[in-house]
Amino acid sequence: MWAFQTPQTIPNPQLPKPFQNPTHISPKPRCCLKLRPSTTRNPSDCNNKNPLIQSLSKQGNLNQAIQVLSQEPNPTQQTYELLILSCSRQNSLSHGVNLHRHLIDDGSDQDPFLATKLINMYSELDSIDNARKVFDKTRERTIYVWNALFRALTLAGHGTEVLDLYRRMNQIGVPSDKFTYTYVLKASVVSVAFVSLLLNGREIHGHILRHGFEGHVHIMTTLLDMYARFGCVSYASRVFEQMPVKNLVSWSAMIACYSKNGKPFEALELFRKMMLENQDLSPNSVTMVSVLQACAALAALEQGKLMHGYILRRGLDSILPVVSAIVTMYARCGNLELGHWVFERMEKRDVVSWNSFISSYGIHGFGRKAIQIFTEMIEQGLSPSPISFVSVLGACSHAGLVDEGKVLFESMVREHKIFPSVEHYACMVDLLGRADRFDEAAKIIDDMRIEPGPKVWGSLLGACRIHCNVELAERASSRLFELEPTNAGNYVLLADIYAEAKMWNEVQRVKMLLEARGLQKIPGRSCIEIKRKIYSFTSVDEFNPHIEQLHALLLKISKEMKGKGYVPDTKVVLYDLDAEEKERIVLGHSEKLAVAFGLINSKKSETIRITKNLRLCEDCHSVTKFISKLANREILVRDVNRFHLFRDGVCSCGDYW
Repeated sequence: MWAFQTPQTIPNPQLPKPFQNPTHISPKPRCCLKLRPSTTRNPSDCNNKNPLIQSLSKQGNLNQAIQVLSQEPNPTQQTYELLILSCSRQNSLSHGVNLHRHLIDDGSDQDPFLATKLINMYSELDSIDNARKVFDKTRERTIYVWNALFRALTLAGHGTEVLDLYRRMNQIGVPSDKFTYTYVLKASVVSVAFVSLLLNGREIHGHILRHGFEGHVHIMTTLLDMYARFGCVSYASRVFEQMPVKNLVSWSAMIACYSKNGKPFEALELFRKMMLENQDLSPNSVTMVSVLQACAALAALEQGKLMHGYILRRGLDSILPVVSAIVTMYARCGNLELGHWVFERMEKRDVVSWNSFISSYGIHGFGRKAIQIFTEMIEQGLSPSPISFVSVLGACSHAGLVDEGKVLFESMVREHKIFPSVEHYACMVDLLGRADRFDEAAKIIDDMRIEPGPKVWGSLLGACRIHCNVELAERASSRLFELEPTNAGNYVLLADIYAEAKMWNEVQRVKMLLEARGLQKIPGRSCIEIKRKIYSFTSVDEFNPHIEQLHALLLKISKEMKGKGYVPDTKVVLYDLDAEEKERIVLGHSEKLAVAFGLINSKKSETIRITKNLRLCEDCHSVTKFISKLANREILVRDVNRFHLFRDGVCSCGDYW
């Protein structure tokens, strides 16, 4: 279609660095640009090889087509286009370079339409340098040529370069079209320069509004997705609400934004709204994966079962990402049996499916079973991915399988040629730190060939919290304060460690740091599903309508527990208060409120299922064990790290969390 438009001619800006000709292409004297559409020659002309070349290209006979090309003195634009497409389909860079030489020889490389096709071809053949060179040598750069390079660079992960070129394009007066905005918005999220690229994204948002493109649903959905990837949920929500037209992709993008940014309530509510307000829209596999992730985040088993039923009715259960999400959902809702049942009935499994299955057993503390599944995956001929090792090493950490974890870590490079990333090192530091093997954990960090980053130091600080290792905690926190100055959780963890060591002056110093930087501790929040409705509780939730009833029950239980040896553990209270006031505070923790609510509102035969956004404190863990025995109830709690199944006064974690 673009071949028949009259493109705008723009003088060439010089790119930041000079480009040479493509590999093995020798420049020859240029002739004038001759546009040769396919209609300029009579197809019945016996000397005209264009129809034969086009036919061979369509049939995939690329070698023969290139040979015949050398016998055709006047290849048409359509002939070149089909040859370029054939090179892409055949994944043949050598033929692509050879074909490019033909275009240079007769000057057809200066046809903006063919230049666009060449850039696309080199992009698909992972030859981004040659794509740049085509752009650099093209004298007439239409918006289509610019867009082709933007797309190629974005797919190759060169987001910053795209934004630099976009500024140059604006400076020389080339007007953007709807495709331009899509590519540059995507470029904003494919680089590590988070803050600067977010600012660029906002700048592009302004361009879109000033040039009247806010009515284009595809552009606005891409803009929404950009904000979502940066974690700017409020901006994404505002874009979504102001969209004059929304399609299924828009709704799905906003649901995914909520689901992936810690707002599962909002994700499920928006899904419900979409179903009620847009009966002509049918959720697709992408929508349902996000919805299942939201159910998993809330441990909303009944909601998850409803979604599973809908997926079966819609016939989406043959799509691998959906089935993998179902397996994960059941596991994270505490029902391993159903997750296992779904996995066993999968007709086809990819590495993502296996990873879901491995991590399912890992978060429940079944480390040896997770290793067994990992081994079975390899025996069935699948190569583990980096995520596979994150899953199985995490499983080893939760189960305290130090030696097994070390063997798996060492096998990454030796047997599978996978070089450890920050995530793998963080797993190993967590594994060793939880086992109180801090010398080995510190050595792993010191020997790393890459920058440890927040994940590794965060793993070390978390392990120091378990074992009250003040010296290493100070080392880890000093690096975290530099890397994540606005993460209040790091300050709270250090203060907890100082409090356990009874270093009250240091506790006060860290609290003053928090206040000086305007940071607040993340409040504990626990959720429970009762009769397909989700209830949320926050610590010391004085405004909850059920609070008086819950407190009365907890006080009654507390007295009964004390008679059986329970002693409140108040070390997590970082304030200089008397013992009674500290006890009142820990009794109001969100998990205890959720457990009490479950005792009042669920049947005795039902398992109480709770999810918490933070690590379980020692007192909540102890109280829940007591309640499971006193009330003869099964209580399943998923904290930020793993599952805890409380039954008859015992926790499945074996007090190792």
